[in-house]
Amino acid sequence: MLAAERRDHLLGLLAREGKIVAKDIAADLGISEDSVRRDLRDLAAEGLCQRVYGGALPVSPAVVDYAARQSVAPDGKRKVASAAADLVRPGGTLILDGGTTALAVARALPQDLACTVITHSPTIAAALLDHPQAELYLLGGRIFKHSAVACGAVAVEAAQNVSADLCLLGVTGVHPEAGLTTADAEEAAMKRALAARAADTYILASSEKIGTASRFRVLPLDRVSGLITDADPHDTVIEQLKVLGLEVLAAG
Repeated sequence: MLAAERRDHLLGLLAREGKIVAKDIAADLGISEDSVRRDLRDLAAEGLCQRVYGGALPVSPAVVDYAARQSVAPDGKRKVASAAADLVRPGGTLILDGGTTALAVARALPQDLACTVITHSPTIAAALLDHPQAELYLLGGRIFKHSAVACGAVAVEAAQNVSADLCLLGVTGVHPEAGLTTADAEEAAMKRALAARAADTYILASSEKIGTASRFRVLPLDRVSGLITDADPHDTVIEQLKVLGLEVLAAG
């Protein structure tokens, strides 16, 4: 099989199966594992897969810059945001992550809702300025411009001194094997710090993130209370997540 044919075969398998196991592909095609790994390196360099130990997973499309992400699946994000906003109770304290889906949540909160919102995103804080009964706390630190959020040691330390009833957390990938992932190590650490300070943490993930993975794990699936998504409830990956014990809240 020619290199171009192998490439098409690998991409097709990734789309159908949701993962590639290098040793299985090598056995099926009668080639060395090194050849398969080289093919996967080439695909990963083009942004077409996320390499993991032993093979590869579908890469998340939610790794482009902040401005570009605002045009990715806007309807799905609005549906997720609406369902997430319903979880915020009057008088409660919410930790709201940054990112485009979290921004949609901020916009979905009722303007007359009396609550406390803690965020490390200046964008989120600004979106809630016209909510007169929402008390706002902005955690500071180095601004990670890709997601318009504060990250780093200062931000993590600030997060360790707050507490909340609910944390709504964004990720770029949700996969039964890889767990909850994002593309930056410091951002992943900040997300862990935020989730650790809430009684319940729900993941915000529109359908294009389901079944995909990024480089850095945020949390394993069993460390969150549930997933809010507009993905088809009968999607194979959603079914796998439910089997693993993850509560899935349907949005839309």
